[in-house]
Amino acid sequence: MAGATEDMPRKPHRVGKKKEAAARDYASTAEPTILREGEADILIHGNDVFYNKAQIVNRDLSIAVLRAFAAKRQQEHESLLTKKVASYGNRKESSRQNERCNGDLETENPSTISPSETNHLEHLSSEHEALPPEEDLSIETVAEDVETSGVQITKESPITAVVNDPLLGNREAKPLHVLEALAASGLRALRYAKEVAEVGSVVACDNDKVAVEACERNIRLNGKVAMAKLTAHHADSRIYMLSHEKEFDVVDLDPYGSPSVFLDSAVQSITEGGLLMCTATDMAVLCGNNGEVCYSKYGAYPLRGKYCHEMALRILLASIESHANRYKRYIVPVLSLSVDFYVRVFVRIYTSASTIKETPSKLCYVYQCVGCDSFHLQPVGRIASRQGSVRYLPGTGPVISPDCKQCGKHHNMGGPMWSAPIHNSEWIASMLSSVSSMKMRYPAFGKVHSILTAVSEEIIDIPLYISLHSMSATLKCTPPSSALFRSAVVNAGYRISGSHANPLGLKTDAPMEVLWDIMRCWVKDHPVKDHGGETSGRVILSKPPEIEANFKKVPAAMSRALAAGVARFLPNPEEFWGPKPRAGRHLSSKHIASHGAEFVNGTLRAEGRPPIEETIDSAEEGNEVKRQKLND
Repeated sequence: MAGATEDMPRKPHRVGKKKEAAARDYASTAEPTILREGEADILIHGNDVFYNKAQIVNRDLSIAVLRAFAAKRQQEHESLLTKKVASYGNRKESSRQNERCNGDLETENPSTISPSETNHLEHLSSEHEALPPEEDLSIETVAEDVETSGVQITKESPITAVVNDPLLGNREAKPLHVLEALAASGLRALRYAKEVAEVGSVVACDNDKVAVEACERNIRLNGKVAMAKLTAHHADSRIYMLSHEKEFDVVDLDPYGSPSVFLDSAVQSITEGGLLMCTATDMAVLCGNNGEVCYSKYGAYPLRGKYCHEMALRILLASIESHANRYKRYIVPVLSLSVDFYVRVFVRIYTSASTIKETPSKLCYVYQCVGCDSFHLQPVGRIASRQGSVRYLPGTGPVISPDCKQCGKHHNMGGPMWSAPIHNSEWIASMLSSVSSMKMRYPAFGKVHSILTAVSEEIIDIPLYISLHSMSATLKCTPPSSALFRSAVVNAGYRISGSHANPLGLKTDAPMEVLWDIMRCWVKDHPVKDHGGETSGRVILSKPPEIEANFKKVPAAMSRALAAGVARFLPNPEEFWGPKPRAGRHLSSKHIASHGAEFVNGTLRAEGRPPIEETIDSAEEGNEVKRQKLND
C-alpha cells in the first residue's frame, strides 16, 4: 500500500483516469461477447464502450420516428412535385394564350415546354391527383428555368432535395443522410442503417478513440449493408457538425448527461425540414434539484412540482428553440417523451426570419404556489392581429396576485419553458399504426406501444399536469377515484386527459379555482378530521365552493385505452433498469447497490478481473483465519 500511495499523483481526479485506462486495457485482452439487438450485432468488451440495455426503448422509439419521418418526407416530396407540375402547366397555357393574341402561333417560343415534356408533365399530374394537399407544407422557391434539353432545377426546395431528372426530378426523395453525433459502440447507427430502408448513409462520430475502434469492429461484424452505409469518424462532434452545415437530414444526440453543449452546432448541421432527435439524462438538474445549474445549461429555472418531468421536456424544447433562433431557424416538435430516467424530444428544423418572431408567444413562465398545487402560466409574448396586420407584443400580466388565492401562500417562479404543443397527433397515429404492423421488428414493442398509446390520449395544447393524489394530500382527505374526478371536470364543461409522464398526472384546461371547488365538494361528502393550525388545506376548505360538482361518470372522461384493455404504463422488465456507469469507469462493490451484482460482476469478468463476491468471500476467509490464530 505504501508504494501505491507514493506512486499516486497529487491530483485525486487523475486516479479515476488511471483506473479507467486500466479497465480498458483489461477489456482489450478479454474475450468479447456478441450482443444482438434488433437486426444489429455488436461486440462487448466489459465496460470499455458505453452500453445500457434500458436504452433499447430509446432506440426502438427513434427507429419508429425515423420511419415516420421518411414516410412524411416522401409525401412532402410528391406534393412538391405535383405543385411544380401544376405550375409548369399553367405557364405553358399562359404562353400559348399570349402567342394566340400576338398571332404568332407558327414560331416556337424558346422558353415554352416541348410536346414531349408536356405529355410527361400531364402524366405526372394525373398520377398525383389523388395525393392529399399538405396544409403544413411551406414552399419558398420553385424551379425557374426550363431549358430545351429538359427542366433544370435551379434552386432546391426547402423541404427536401430534388435529384436530377430529365424534367422535374426523381419521384423518390433522396435517401436519408443521418449523423449519430455520440456513437459509442455504434449500435444505434447500425440499427438505423440496417432496419430503416430509406436511410442511405450514416455517420457515426465519437471523440473517444476506443469507441471509434469498437464502432469500426462492429461495422465489419454486421456485413456488407453496414459497411456500405455506415462510416465511423474520430472527431469532436461539435466541430464536425459545424463543418457540415445543413448537410444531415437527421441528427441524433444521445449524450451521457446534458446535450446543452451540442445544441448550437446541431441546429446548424440539419437540412431544411430535417429531424433532430435529442436525449437528456441529467434529470436531477432539469427537475429542480439543481436549479442554478439548469439555468446555466438550458437558460431556464426549473420548479420541483409534480409536473417536473413534463417541465423538463419543455425546458429542453425551449433551449433548442433558443439555439435555432440565432440562425433564423425554428423548431416544430413532433414527439416529446419522458421515459424512465431521461427525456427524449424529436423536432423538425425550419428556416424563416418571419416565423421566429412568434417564438415569445410559444414560451411562458410558471408561478407555483409553495402551499398548495396551484400553478399559473405567464406568456412571454403574444400575437395581435388587427385589420389584416400582425403585431408581436409582450405578454400581459401579472396573471396572479402576489399571494395564492386558494391558500394565501407566496409563489415561486420558474421558466421560461415551451408552452406550445409538444406532440403532433398525425405523427403519433402514424407511428402507432406502423409499430403495430411490424411488432416483431421492435425488441421493446410492448413498452414502445404503451408509451405511444399514452401519448395519443394526451391533450396536446395544455402545458403541465396536476396530481390528484397531491391535491388530496394537501387537504388530508381520501382522494376520489380518477374516473370520478375526471367526470366532474368534464361535467363542469372542461377537457381532461392523462399524461404519459406520470400515471397519476391529469392534464386539463380547467382553472385551478374549478379544480379546488371540485375537491371542496368531494370533501363536503367525505369529511376530514380537523388537525388544527393554519395549514394550506384548512385555508382552502374554509372557503365555500363557487360551483356544485357533478361526479356522475361520463364516457367522455374515460381513457379509451383503459376501456379497451390496452396497457399504457408497463413495469420495468427487470431489476436495476436505469442509468449505467460511464464507459471505462472502475467498478467496485459500491456500484452493486445501484446497478446490481449481475451487471457489476459480469463486467468485471469480461475485463479479466475477479467478481466482487469472490473478493468478499476471500476477505472473510482471511479474517476468519486471523480470528482463529488469535483464539489459539
